[in-house]
Amino acid sequence: MKQFLTRRTFFKATTALLASGSLASLSGCSKSMQSKHINMGVSSRPRMLDPRQATDALSSRVNRLIYRQLIDFNEAFEPVPDLASWQQLTPTHYRFKLVEIPRFHHGKLLTAHDVAATYQSVLSPDSGSPHRGSLKGIDKVEAINSQEIDFYLKEVDALFIGRLTLGILPEDLLKSDYNFKDKPIGCGACKFIFLSEQRLILQRQDLIELHFVVVRDATIRVLKLKKGELDIVQNDLSPELVRYSEGREDLKVQWYQGTNFNYIGYNFEDELLSQLPVRQAIAYGINRQEIIDAMFSGHARLAGGLLVPEHWAGAPDINGYEYNPEKARELLKQVPNLPGLVNSEGLIELSYKTSSDPTRIRLATIYQSQLRKVGIQLNIQSYDWGTFFNDIKQGRFQLFGLAWVGVKSPDIFQYVFHSDAVPPNGANRGRYRNYIADKLIRKAGRSHSMEKQAEIYRQLQRHLQTTLAAMPLWYEDHYAVMRKNIKDYHLYSDGRLDGLLKAKKT
Repeated sequence: MKQFLTRRTFFKATTALLASGSLASLSGCSKSMQSKHINMGVSSRPRMLDPRQATDALSSRVNRLIYRQLIDFNEAFEPVPDLASWQQLTPTHYRFKLVEIPRFHHGKLLTAHDVAATYQSVLSPDSGSPHRGSLKGIDKVEAINSQEIDFYLKEVDALFIGRLTLGILPEDLLKSDYNFKDKPIGCGACKFIFLSEQRLILQRQDLIELHFVVVRDATIRVLKLKKGELDIVQNDLSPELVRYSEGREDLKVQWYQGTNFNYIGYNFEDELLSQLPVRQAIAYGINRQEIIDAMFSGHARLAGGLLVPEHWAGAPDINGYEYNPEKARELLKQVPNLPGLVNSEGLIELSYKTSSDPTRIRLATIYQSQLRKVGIQLNIQSYDWGTFFNDIKQGRFQLFGLAWVGVKSPDIFQYVFHSDAVPPNGANRGRYRNYIADKLIRKAGRSHSMEKQAEIYRQLQRHLQTTLAAMPLWYEDHYAVMRKNIKDYHLYSDGRLDGLLKAKKT
């Protein structure tokens, strides 16, 4: 069963506890109870605690604990109310009404004016917010009273509701240019306490402190779990370290089906990779299931579309290319002027760029071994993350491996596969340009019906698979390695850290 506890549900539960006196009794507990904390090991500290500027996964997940947003998502990734419900008054006019009035951590009650001020600050040309692009369709935002906010759009946008995921900031502090990134103030389940390069401390409403402790080396994170210096590590370990942890009596590993889409990217401006038979040969020549079984002990599932099958716009009827080395070899024979493109061993040479992460390098060596059997010599180039990612954005590659993390809205297709989205205008890093894909993306964007949109997006994902805009690999499972005395910690399919809101250390 999917774990999608929304913050609205969490706050309702908290209110019930307050009414019953349960949380009040916690405040009178002993000092030892009040000082209890849970240590989560992370590979780096959250880089941006101002939700208007945050783009990395860890910052976004931590900001969910500090701030509230207008909407959240259900198990099918459909928008549902968090702070507010909504009505569509015209095709370009939405009215939101607050269904809760939480208190900001500096004491002020949240109102519609805070919502309007937050979105107006992002829409300002001077904001420099990376989220301004996804909200560019908003013409204006107006608070009409303390509980209702109107959003006016420049044109019809069927995906508009799902874009409203910004954490809400207090209007009074926005007007004073308050420094949210270093001392965040929201109205979420956790209050900010302390931040340094090595540690972030948040406090839950029951006074339990959540410490995010920076331990860059994965092996050291596991050693600190063994010693009790850390309580939980979520993801970011090698498969070997996870298997080692599963075998220890003092640790436990929890798994949950994930949505992160792992893929191999092709450069469509390359002489060889612009040819469909070459891309297909690579797809048929890699045994994805064998890799899942060997590298991840089966804790991943084959991917087809960028959206997982259970997504409201997912395409459950596709799951990528089967392993068929004979077909791969036959496809390579269709490549024009093949004799002039092979090396002295009769192999087509291609380069594959990846990060210097040991697990990603190991995956690359497996691809190399499998593709050699079908006639491709894969030359591996690994770099530190900054150099690697910059090369990918600049188009300096033939093949590369990456993942899309936490995707919820189908507008990802516009950002990743539309012809106009080549960097810096988007994330079409492979320079994929396809008239039919562009047409389907536009058609979906103009549709007013979610059912019709879902049908078009499924058609689009089938087309992207047929043309191999990117090679789908798998959706990796999420996992948490924790000490045995941690109770009630839950994982979520999108990797959020909301499990920390109810976790206990006994």
